Amino acid sequence: MSKKPKPAFAHLGKTSDIPDKPDIKILDRAPNPQQDVDYVTRFVTPEFTSVCPMTGQPDFAHIVIDYIPDKWIVESKSLKLYLLSFRHHGAFHEDCTLRIGRDIVKTLAPRWLRIGGYWYPRGGIPIDVFWQTGPAPESVWIPDQGVPPYRGRG
Repeated sequence: MSKKPKPAFAHLGKTSDIPDKPDIKILDRAPNPQQDVDYVTRFVTPEFTSVCPMTGQPDFAHIVIDYIPDKWIVESKSLKLYLLSFRHHGAFHEDCTLRIGRDIVKTLAPRWLRIGGYWYPRGGIPIDVFWQTGPAPESVWIPDQGVPPYRGRG
C-alpha cells in the first residue's frame, strides 16, 4: 500500500508568532478526506478582535463560519493565527467580516460558505454582518448559528 504524501503546513507542528496583519497566505489547507459527501464544518470565534480604523479603539465580535468543503479543508491552527492577525488591524466591521469569508473562499474554494459577524456595540449600536456564497445544498442540515440578537441589559 502506497502512502500519500503529507501536505506541508506553514504552522502546524511548528512554533508560530501571531502575525501583525491579516494576509491570505497565513491560511493553510489540507485535502478533504470526505470529498464524496456534503457536510458542514463550523468554526466559532467568540473573542474576535480588531481595531476601529478611525479611533484605534478595540472592537470585539463573535464570528461564526460555516462551510461545506469541496477538495480542501482549512487547517485550524492557521485559521486561528489568521483570525488573531486582525487584533491590530484597523477595519470596519463589514470589511473584517467579508474579508475573512472571501479569503477562506479564495483558499479553499468550498461548495458553500456562510459567515456571521456579531459585533458588540460601538457607540451604543451593535452591528451584525452576514455573507454567504449562495444557497446551501438542500441535502445538508445547516443549523442556526446560535447567536441571539444583542439585547444589552433589557
